[in-house]
Amino acid sequence: MNGKNERAFDIQPGDWTTIGAHADKDGINFSLFSAHAERVELCLFDDAGEMETARMTLPEFTNEIWHGYVPGLQPGTLYGYRVHGRYDPKNGHRFNPNKLLLDPYAREIVGDVKWSAAHFGYDINDSEKDLSFSEADSAADTPKCRVIGEDPYDWSKDVRPSVSWHQTIFYETHVKGFTQLHPAIPEKLRGTFEGLGHEAIVNYLKSLGITSVELLPIHFFPDDSHLLEKGLKNYWGYNTLGFFALASRYYGPRGMDGFRDMVRALHDGGIEVILDVVYNHTAEGNELGPTLSFKGIDNFSYYRTTPDEPRYYINDTGTGNTVNTSHPRVLQMVTDSLRYWVENMHVDGFRFDLGTILGREPDGFDQRGGFFDAVNQDPVLSKVKLIGEPWDIGPGGYQVGGFPPGWAEWNDKYRDTVRDFWKDTDNSAPDFAARFLGSADVYDLRGRRPWSSVNFIAAHDGFTLNDLVSYNDKHNEDNDEDNKDGHGDNRSNNYGVEGPTDDANVNAIRERQKRNFLASLFLSHGTPMLLAGDEFGRSQMGNNNGYCQDNEMSWVHWEGLPATAAQLGEFTRKIIDIRKKQPMFRRENWRDGHVINWLNAGGGEQTAEHWQDGGGTTIGVHLTCENPAPGQWHSAVVLFNPHEAEVPFEMPAPPTGNSWRQELNTANSNFDEHAEHGGGIFEIAGRSFVLFSSSQ
Repeated sequence: MNGKNERAFDIQPGDWTTIGAHADKDGINFSLFSAHAERVELCLFDDAGEMETARMTLPEFTNEIWHGYVPGLQPGTLYGYRVHGRYDPKNGHRFNPNKLLLDPYAREIVGDVKWSAAHFGYDINDSEKDLSFSEADSAADTPKCRVIGEDPYDWSKDVRPSVSWHQTIFYETHVKGFTQLHPAIPEKLRGTFEGLGHEAIVNYLKSLGITSVELLPIHFFPDDSHLLEKGLKNYWGYNTLGFFALASRYYGPRGMDGFRDMVRALHDGGIEVILDVVYNHTAEGNELGPTLSFKGIDNFSYYRTTPDEPRYYINDTGTGNTVNTSHPRVLQMVTDSLRYWVENMHVDGFRFDLGTILGREPDGFDQRGGFFDAVNQDPVLSKVKLIGEPWDIGPGGYQVGGFPPGWAEWNDKYRDTVRDFWKDTDNSAPDFAARFLGSADVYDLRGRRPWSSVNFIAAHDGFTLNDLVSYNDKHNEDNDEDNKDGHGDNRSNNYGVEGPTDDANVNAIRERQKRNFLASLFLSHGTPMLLAGDEFGRSQMGNNNGYCQDNEMSWVHWEGLPATAAQLGEFTRKIIDIRKKQPMFRRENWRDGHVINWLNAGGGEQTAEHWQDGGGTTIGVHLTCENPAPGQWHSAVVLFNPHEAEVPFEMPAPPTGNSWRQELNTANSNFDEHAEHGGGIFEIAGRSFVLFSSSQ
């Protein structure tokens, strides 16, 4: 900080009922929750955020809210807080007015964290660590909050797509990674919100058949100091510091409005916007982490601390701290944030990182806990798409199937089972059958629907689809963690060569397996999610934990792709089109009148004895729709052969007077070459997925 240039302001009591900084025509009202603070100072800064121009105490404290109104202040004002109170880490209190703190409700955060010793509430050189007290001032190295005025953005022509759940197809992607290398996007827009809303991107997503884009975190987050020291960055963004503020690193020429432009452009294309949100922890880490916001405002309220030693944090997230959504004001902050993104930014839903945390009460996970109750009865939030990542590392943290009605969940059982099945793992067929039909064993209760299962083969965390069939082992050396990070159990197969190869036979198997995975994904009941670039074989060169790789390893490459990329893209469009046109593959409920029978290769239905045959993984399923609409199939047969060798399969007789029409065969690069089959033996090639239809 260049110095202090004090300016006198009158400050009035103001209003406590609306938390955050809110401007009207005469001034700005500031309000901040802190149950345990003794005094709160509002600090104002010049337009560059370098000089503190005024400091004043919020004059009133009502219902644990500190508040004050400053006449004459205008939108655009830069500010932060200094909060006074006990510095008593042993009892969970970490107040230190030497630390400039970000407003948890700030709608824009200006600048980045410039890491220094001053960001820590304790003296990092003291042997007592966090029990000591730091007098270093952090303002010069801390971002500032900016007051946002009334939103003038014209949403009048925006029409939300409101895609029904059973028609939803998610596409998980990253704002920067998806656009940074795209040749059709002007350079000034690459890596930005405007870039993702560019006509070329919207048209591409529409051509695939995508209905809903799921964006990795776009809330404000800093780059971890230990990554910067290694020349790396936080690429994924799972380290939130501002739950109401955009990550300005994705700003284009229009700043915040660029995000709104992106949402409206995607909506114009009939595509929803889903945000991946991180309300389970913050960027402040454990007891030795920095003091940037919540920790200095009211550590004991915002975080879950260990009951016997509140100096330490409950670490159910694996990141050092856990947000305390059992506290009503913290819960209010989360729900206020969610409503802001729906009402002010027009997003269509949320995927909750480590979502089990949000349902965790002092006695454990509770699907009737405060967070779920608050969201499910909220007139705004209950109407948007809600997707949980149903696990954390805390006790009882694995909750697949445990979320309340109205929620969908990432289903890792689907991912693992489908991977096992196409590796021809013994005893995988019964579980594969359950996953293919929507995991009714998990979700058919309390009126939940098949769409509750969000099915995926690959996601941002783990191997891409291409790497799943190209590597036996992870290769995370570039993360500079001795390859100890990332999942070790990938259920992958390189088919004889680790990584890229010129071996034509190996490459042919890999391409076939990619088609098998994609066909399984999009013809399964449930809600499919495709990882960006998997439709044309994007690789991360075996890195299954690219969280710190903000470079060409993680970015999507659009040029110089092999011919197989275009073929796989064509296949993806074909299989998505089938899903969209044939409702037997996207059921709305479990009791819709469809008839489903599993078949064995020898002819007839699968019996208990067949399911118990560990090596009997070549199976088929016969689906029948009793009253199809025009253009829809009456019947379909899907055959699955994960064996290396060809298997003769006894097909069921086709409907009277018809033959089966082959719609898809992953064994061939010409995958949709149509052929008729009258029933009887069909020789299903090794490692292949075949689809037959009948319109009778």
